[in-house]
Amino acid sequence: MARYTGPDCKLCRREGMKLYLKGERCYSPKCAIDRRPVPPGMHGPSRKKQSEYGIQLREKQKARRMYGVLEGQFAGYFEHADRMKGVTGENLLSLLERRLDNVVYRVGLGTSRTEARQLVRHGHFTVNGRKVNIPSYQVRAGDVVAVRDSSKTSPRIKELAEFAAAHTAPQWLTYEPEALRINVLRLPRREEIDTPVQEQMIVELYSR
Repeated sequence: MARYTGPDCKLCRREGMKLYLKGERCYSPKCAIDRRPVPPGMHGPSRKKQSEYGIQLREKQKARRMYGVLEGQFAGYFEHADRMKGVTGENLLSLLERRLDNVVYRVGLGTSRTEARQLVRHGHFTVNGRKVNIPSYQVRAGDVVAVRDSSKTSPRIKELAEFAAAHTAPQWLTYEPEALRINVLRLPRREEIDTPVQEQMIVELYSR
């Protein structure tokens, strides 16, 4: 499966903000965006005024990198969102939020989406009682995501369970710490998605 394997901290510096790609490191003094808040490269920050296209591109890249989605996958999500009823930009963010790896991350069973993705790939979670190891799996209203019984004894899962118990889940999800279970109450609304992205810019980019 294709995935980005380059340095994550450079992505944060390129977007000029924390994308929280490195989990606990992002909250420590070692965070690259705190230590060197300039774009990567030998020439430093550009003095040119950014074009409208450049602004739209940055919004798309920011969203893509935050959710850990490759270019082709992101374009596929946009096409799907465009075919759905409602506002295309909001549909796009809803599809990204409903990824299984993001759901795991949102309740705190992963300190980053990258870690949550790895845990899903390693088969630590079930959806409605069936093992699912596809990070892009789309959850639906009424789904129940749970840690597999065989994984509950894992030292890392135990650490994350403590982290999740102190974590606040979004309103469209509920987390049961004793059972290590996530309930998908409904689909996320735009006001419940705190991703700092101007989705309309992404729509305008793809509409060119």
